[in-house]
Amino acid sequence: MTTPQSVPASMFSAKLTVPAIGDAFRKLHPAALVKNPVLFTTAVVALLLTLLLALGGEPLPLGFQAQLIVWLWLTVLFGTFAEALAEGRGRAQAASLRATKSELAARLPNGQVVPASQLRRGDEVLVETGDLIPADGEVIAGVASVNEAAITGESAPVIREAGGDRSAVTAGTRVISDSIRVRVTQEPGQGFLDRMIALVEGAERQKTPNEIALTILLVGLTIIFLIAVATVPAFARYAGGHIPVAVLAALLITLIPTTIAALLSAIGIAGMDRLVRFNVLAKSGRAVEAAGDVDVLLLDKTGTITIGDRQACAFRPLEGIAAATLAQAAMLASLADETPEGRSIVVLARETFGVAINALPAGAEIIPFTAQTRISGVRTDAGLVQKGAVDAILRANPEAASGSHAPQLRRISEEIARSGQTPLAVARDGQLLGVIALKDVIKAGVRERFAELRRMGIRTVMITGDNPLTAAAIAAESGVDDFLAEATPEDKLALIRTEQQGGKLVAMCGDGTNDAPALAQADVGVAMNTGTQAAREAGNMVDLDSDPTKLIEIVGLGKQLLMTRGALTTFSVANDVAKYFAIIPAMFVVLYPGLGVLNVMKLASPESAILSAIIFNALIIPALVPLALRGVTYRPMGAGPLLARNLAVYGLGGLVAPFIGIKAIDLAVAGLHLV
Repeated sequence: MTTPQSVPASMFSAKLTVPAIGDAFRKLHPAALVKNPVLFTTAVVALLLTLLLALGGEPLPLGFQAQLIVWLWLTVLFGTFAEALAEGRGRAQAASLRATKSELAARLPNGQVVPASQLRRGDEVLVETGDLIPADGEVIAGVASVNEAAITGESAPVIREAGGDRSAVTAGTRVISDSIRVRVTQEPGQGFLDRMIALVEGAERQKTPNEIALTILLVGLTIIFLIAVATVPAFARYAGGHIPVAVLAALLITLIPTTIAALLSAIGIAGMDRLVRFNVLAKSGRAVEAAGDVDVLLLDKTGTITIGDRQACAFRPLEGIAAATLAQAAMLASLADETPEGRSIVVLARETFGVAINALPAGAEIIPFTAQTRISGVRTDAGLVQKGAVDAILRANPEAASGSHAPQLRRISEEIARSGQTPLAVARDGQLLGVIALKDVIKAGVRERFAELRRMGIRTVMITGDNPLTAAAIAAESGVDDFLAEATPEDKLALIRTEQQGGKLVAMCGDGTNDAPALAQADVGVAMNTGTQAAREAGNMVDLDSDPTKLIEIVGLGKQLLMTRGALTTFSVANDVAKYFAIIPAMFVVLYPGLGVLNVMKLASPESAILSAIIFNALIIPALVPLALRGVTYRPMGAGPLLARNLAVYGLGGLVAPFIGIKAIDLAVAGLHLV
């Protein structure tokens, strides 16, 4: 996988450039070209000059006219080539995905094998060891190990099972052990593979709001300059002279923003492509742009800020309760708990106190943990054992909550929470026994990451089910700006809406069905690929690696896209200013000799000046293609310093580059006697 700032070394390899050249010519079709009004205008001007040359209606040397026409057509072709090259970079991946899709077949419950393309939403299929999963769906029976390397690039298998947050499966992934029954959740042509193919090919890429706004601005500038150029012949006649149409055309093309217009589409496609190379599927370019404008970042504590699996580190019994008694009850309540936390409690009880309970008694009733009760446990003939959040245990045992042990339980729990650990209370038959301390480990470097986000002007909020004391301790240690403790799905949704009502753009990640409402509400909702189908449908991005920390990188990629577009727009506008100093004196110096003082570049002749400006105007487009595809290097900083940096680097660079470039081309044109 490439990093966000990297770009394949083979950007201009024959495998990419040869098909892109063919596509560039196909994009000259008026129906395709009209989608880019500035390039369309350039093509119309080139066609007009071509017709005038054929009719012999211009009082200019044929060689000069022919060169102008060639470079105008090259300007259009370089623009279409930039877009074609950006699209072509995803074709190899799309071809691989199409090959995978063509192999898919489905085994129905009755044993019949049919092409995957015949499956419909709601159909059920059986997938056994060695089979490719034929369609996006949810596991409704069984558990299996699945290799998702075809989608994620990671060879390590993952577990997919019915129920919970690991039930979603993706077409094209392979079952490597056991078997599962899958219910199809997508209609043909709408699955995950189909969306990825469309994305990497750019086939369904819609212009984003920012692109549309910039396109409208470019069209407006083109119209203004078209009107301005149309008035030039009148001034010439007033001065007793005449300006040929070819020279007017050269003036128009150097005035209108051809550079950014030619690169605009390529910048957007390349931004989406960088996201795909980072193993994130964005359902729209709007989501990528929104990521670049995010103000508030909601991050789950577990797996994002902390390592992910809390471990039991101590048993704290109440007065009069033996530590071994607490450990035995905690172990009994955790034997059926398959979470890492539950397993760590069993291990700690065995290693510390030698508790030797290997299985639950026959007929034991397991009480599963739920987000509503926040309690789990087991009921046997010997009684009821419960473990869970302190307030939940006290609420479930009202007599104990009002007894003498309750204040001590709260005090111990507060001590554990203040140290940044999580307390779990244990009770047996309504009697409080003590507290289990669970330890969270903060990920290395996360504090520095949050400091970077703060410099970018982004506020971070940690979302956790922990009590407020534990949440506050972890928030302080990790450097997060704020936290939401004891969070329910309703709390997450309410927090997002509150921030949005204050004019903020919010990003969050999630993987469960209970995260779906918040993912749908967030401006940038990143769903984990390992999550439920509901979560994947609700989010506007899917992380194929299921790495919650990637949300931070996604924000950086979004900002890189916006900054690249802004930087090249700044360069393009500044670039046009310098070209005026080549064209304007060349056009009017005969009529108005005083304009000779503007010929600061001391160009050889009016014809050489005009041709040099047009050549530079064309060549600057392919010169900037690598930057458009790679993206401007992003550094975390505030909006003010970022604007100052862009103006200094790309604004000043856009002014200086044409003076150097046009002068060098003029020397070559004069030296080769091209005019």
